[in-house]
Amino acid sequence: MTACAETAEDLPVIAQKWEKTTLSFEGPSTSEENTENPFLDYRLMVTFKQGEKTMIVPGFYAADGTAAESGADAGSTWQVRFRPDTEGEWSYQASFRKGKEIAVSDDPEAGEAVAFDGQEGRIKVVAAAEGNEGRIVVGDDHYLHYADSKRIFLKGGADSPENFLAFRDFDGTERGEQAEDREGEATAKDDLHSYEPHVKDWKAGDPTWQDGKGKGMIGALNYLAGKGMNSAYFLTMNIGGDGKDVWPYTGYEERLRFDCSKLDQWEIVFDHMDQLGLMLHIVTQETENERLLDDGDTGLQRKLYYRELIARFAHHLGVTWNLGEENGPASFSPNGQTIPQQKAMATYIKTHDPYKNYLVIHTHSQPAERDEIFDHLLGFPYLDGMSTQVGDPATSHEETKNWRAKSAQAKKPWVINIDEIGHHSRGVDPDDRENNNQDSVRAEVLWGNLMAGGGGVEWYFGWRNHNNDLGCEDWRSRDRVWDFTKHALDFFNNHLSVGEMRSMDQLATGDRSFCMAKEGELYALYFPFGGTTNLDLTAASGTFSVQWYNPRTGGALQSAKITTVTGGEIVAIGEAPQDPELDWAVLIKQSN
Repeated sequence: MTACAETAEDLPVIAQKWEKTTLSFEGPSTSEENTENPFLDYRLMVTFKQGEKTMIVPGFYAADGTAAESGADAGSTWQVRFRPDTEGEWSYQASFRKGKEIAVSDDPEAGEAVAFDGQEGRIKVVAAAEGNEGRIVVGDDHYLHYADSKRIFLKGGADSPENFLAFRDFDGTERGEQAEDREGEATAKDDLHSYEPHVKDWKAGDPTWQDGKGKGMIGALNYLAGKGMNSAYFLTMNIGGDGKDVWPYTGYEERLRFDCSKLDQWEIVFDHMDQLGLMLHIVTQETENERLLDDGDTGLQRKLYYRELIARFAHHLGVTWNLGEENGPASFSPNGQTIPQQKAMATYIKTHDPYKNYLVIHTHSQPAERDEIFDHLLGFPYLDGMSTQVGDPATSHEETKNWRAKSAQAKKPWVINIDEIGHHSRGVDPDDRENNNQDSVRAEVLWGNLMAGGGGVEWYFGWRNHNNDLGCEDWRSRDRVWDFTKHALDFFNNHLSVGEMRSMDQLATGDRSFCMAKEGELYALYFPFGGTTNLDLTAASGTFSVQWYNPRTGGALQSAKITTVTGGEIVAIGEAPQDPELDWAVLIKQSN
């Protein structure tokens, strides 16, 4: 649900807690191409207050205010999008000023006051819709949480196609230049995405624009959410990158003017993602173009780009800001940004995003490259985690444990997600690939990350597979992978108290296994390649139930020959109910 209102000083806007509230203001008549740039030479900021609480939210030029439908590139409407996090009455006051490059100035008195500057109003916020758990926020325990319910958010979703927004139904979307064939990279084809296989997943009442456009993309998101996933990764700018088909600007060569109708159409899709419970994983650049704006600095171009993204999209209930795919370091790549440049980007976003959304950097695949960057970023206050790429999937568990421990020692606990796996030509294979790697990926990456205290995974599709990282049209190509992911999330969400547990692999001896524990009360074991183990319960007392969980099929917990064990000693837990050579999870819980 979205509350929209023209500003009025006599009547309050009515909105639910966590509901998007769009306020429209009538300003000077202008256009995307006007000599006096409406994106750069005007600045709308709206201050929202409730008691001692203050939020200052940037606004944006919105053409005629209905650009998604009209396709307009001109008009006199400015808008701000606000999402209240508490009930009761809020007041607001608009600051609207004009001046050369004022949009990137932090001086509240810069330029001159014009038009509706000083306009005030009220918003009456009522209780949240039933089931709305609130915004996804960063905790201090290596996890994301829902703001109201406090429930931990564990991620499962799609990392491909990275050029998800290269969709033929968006205005102003085309291939900016011919994408060259490069060994080791997916290559964008001549056609933009249509997601035709997912048109059947669009449902009556779902959003479209301009007389029925958008059904393929909306249907694709319906399918992903219907499989129990909660996140999707996409680039918002790949100029000079692999696809060369996604940008927010009015043209491929433009850096200071934005396409109002395209961005409003993106917003329709992002609103639908909110409704479906899908986090927006917004990747702001890729390794090939990280020095495109301001030669990697946070100057005029980059500040304006991030300001527009924040103004239009930061309000969504689940947002990951990703500073860049395979970002830096300069010592490994001549195009790589430096550590000071990375810190400047992170600082700008975190200090200008009124919602303080989760912020990460995507890593390179090799440990030496990760160390080169992230050892220098440990403890940095504006970085919340790692968007990890692992070249060898078998290292996922140890990599997650390693960086979780390092960040804890640095007094800034990071959320450790795995968002890309090697080999880069494969990622996770499609269901129909002979001898596909899905079973090993499930064991080593998905369960490996979660059992180490990680925040979850998104699946990258490689470049040699069909439905690959740039060419994916059908998420059903990995239907089994979504099922495996949901089974894992179900186990962790329904049976464990992960915020109170720690990776304690040392408690399990025998066949290779992972162990999480709230010692003395609750233990979870996982066998990536089958087998059994002995569990050290010498620090525990009482009786513990032993139940097994099938990560391949999900469902109810199962019993095997050994149904209970006793604390105070090292105990054998026995074998799985069937197929002991395959991967299984075990839940061992104090029963008295």
